[in-house]
Amino acid sequence: MRTRSIAIAAALMASCTTQAATVSARDEAGAALATVMVTQSVTDARRLDTSDGGYATPGKAEVVDPEFTRFTDAAGTVTMPDRPVGLTYRFRKPGFRDAVVTTRPGEAPPAVVMSRETDPSALAEAKPANAWLGALDVGDADTKQHFMLQCAFCHQQGNAFTRMERTPQLWSEVIYRMIGYGSRLSTADQRAMPAKLSAGYRRLRENPALVPDTAPWRPELASATITEWPIGDIMSQTHDMLVGRNGLVYVADNIQDRLYETDPRTNEITVYRIPHLPGDKPGGLLAGRLKTFPRHDSTSNAHSLAESARDGHIFITPSAQRRIVEFDPATRTFKLHEIGGGFYPHTIRVDAKDRVWFTLALSNQIGMLDRSTGRFTLYDLPTRGFREWLNVRLIGVIFRLISWGVPLSHWLPIDRQATGTPLPYGIEVAPDGRIWFARLHTDEIGVLAPDSGKVTMIATPFKGPRRLRADAEGNLWIAAFPESAIARYVPATGQFTRFDLPVLPKGSDTPYSLNVDRPRGVVWVNGNQSDSLYSLDIRTGEWRVYPLSRRGAFTRDVEFAPDGTVYTSISNFPGWHVETMQPTLIRVQP
Repeated sequence: MRTRSIAIAAALMASCTTQAATVSARDEAGAALATVMVTQSVTDARRLDTSDGGYATPGKAEVVDPEFTRFTDAAGTVTMPDRPVGLTYRFRKPGFRDAVVTTRPGEAPPAVVMSRETDPSALAEAKPANAWLGALDVGDADTKQHFMLQCAFCHQQGNAFTRMERTPQLWSEVIYRMIGYGSRLSTADQRAMPAKLSAGYRRLRENPALVPDTAPWRPELASATITEWPIGDIMSQTHDMLVGRNGLVYVADNIQDRLYETDPRTNEITVYRIPHLPGDKPGGLLAGRLKTFPRHDSTSNAHSLAESARDGHIFITPSAQRRIVEFDPATRTFKLHEIGGGFYPHTIRVDAKDRVWFTLALSNQIGMLDRSTGRFTLYDLPTRGFREWLNVRLIGVIFRLISWGVPLSHWLPIDRQATGTPLPYGIEVAPDGRIWFARLHTDEIGVLAPDSGKVTMIATPFKGPRRLRADAEGNLWIAAFPESAIARYVPATGQFTRFDLPVLPKGSDTPYSLNVDRPRGVVWVNGNQSDSLYSLDIRTGEWRVYPLSRRGAFTRDVEFAPDGTVYTSISNFPGWHVETMQPTLIRVQP
């Protein structure tokens, strides 16, 4: 206990914000620069140990040094934590070159002069991926949306790694590998897209002025603070997350089968290994998916998290197994529940009766674990015809053949409707207890009545409904992934209302997920092509945009603390796509 107390005290001292250092930024003419992003990091920061096969010792709490990001005000100044260690400050503003300064312990940070960037190529390179994606020509609007839906859900399109020079042959090889990871790019587009991508990105690199400007950062950012804690590494996919009622934040590493527990008050991080059972193969039931991945420690593919209000236990979907994982934060122990059917448990929620609901993406089902009996119930969803019905019924055979190395995912023809994989995706428990879900490839949402098991499907007037959440009034908010928009659905009237993201160029982002801060009536949205989070005030309709500190920041979940503090995590697949190659847990205090 004494060692732990000392560690907590040291962490509190290192992250203390009661004292502050004033930092200022000006241009070369001496004018104050507002909305400069200032990121402060410890120069010799502590990191998690790597003794467990490259990862931290399970169950051992370790203190890390967080990074803080704030934005300058109209006078070009910003206050940052005054920490008694050597610090590094990075100054960033669109249209200017980054400036980096370091200070010794106790040394005041200097005033920084930022130089305007005049090189067209450098200006384009500094723009977020959505600027490149918005300008990329791959065909008509339907082709562009199909491409965004199927080629932008694991990492950004238009970042430095995806826009680099590749021949059509190299693009063809990339697409072949992505089909193995789960992309449903149509067979016709698999043939046509390599030449389009090769020529399209080359056109933008050779003509950087064609990459448009993005929306300017707004003055209200001066009141925001962003904090980041390092979790995972270059081979991680720190996927979904949860803010527990114990005040700790949990993030699942999909590729390394680890659960990261972060205490924002003390900067302590504890890593837990999700159990592997005898007979579990590397990659689990999706062994072929990670066959060529450089390094992974996964038989489960930990995916989505939900918490029981009754006892605080956390439930996790392992998408590569037919089971549900239960974690008790108090005892730090896991329990595995075998479903006995279904394939690819995906998004998960817990209702007021302590029933655990989840989508089964590849078997086209909704699953429910009744904790009072320990029994599972699976609800079949409708299919779009005989071919899809047959594909869903044979999914177990298809899985087995793929695990044996038979490349059925590459042999079976794919159309733009992804016939055969309707893909029930996000799920939500509404205030009235009904279970809502989104089905990504059929452009539908659905509702399940828990008492009768009746399922009703509702067509959406937009493509790619990915994840959805209910507000305090029971209205559904839905991420329209390839359309750079979100939508509200009012069950009482059956009416959809569209809200385009405030992004430039228009239509260039892919909102992976969203969540509703019910007490405050604010919808928060993942801007995973634009290195940002968006918030929409439901009452006023006002949008705000919060830029994140790392380029290439692909996020796919949003959670809230009781006071409205917002959390997300960098979730690139793979982790090294993000700037600095370090995934982080991110806290936004707006």
